Amino acid sequence: MTQIRFNAPVVRTFNGLMEDLLNEFPSNSFFKDGSYPAVNISETKDAYHLELQAPGWEKNDFKVNTDGDLLTISAERKVETKDENSKSIRREFSYKSFKRSFTLDEKVDNARINARYENGILKLDLAKKEEVKVSPKEIAVQ
Repeated sequence: MTQIRFNAPVVRTFNGLMEDLLNEFPSNSFFKDGSYPAVNISETKDAYHLELQAPGWEKNDFKVNTDGDLLTISAERKVETKDENSKSIRREFSYKSFKRSFTLDEKVDNARINARYENGILKLDLAKKEEVKVSPKEIAVQ
């Protein structure tokens, strides 16, 4: 077993500790990894369901487009508040833009994609195409 000994103890000020805690606290960052929102994708027999975690946005901020077999979800919002009577000491609220693209399965019916925004989650339902049912047919031998 190896023993590790530190000669100089780590000295932290209360303000430095609070800064570290606030900067590392998960809810402080807009997205978990800082680049785009997390997504959950599930499948049922009739559709694919996509949930995109994006709290703090409004439904008008989102753009959902399809181009061939590519589904693109993007959002952009800029908040600019200027108050001549006050000075910001610390400003952590910010709104970023993001863009995520997904390749659609050939089973997805592009005309039947529905999107709604509820409680900070953008939910998309991607309906599957109706399968062409081939009815059995008897062929007469001549």
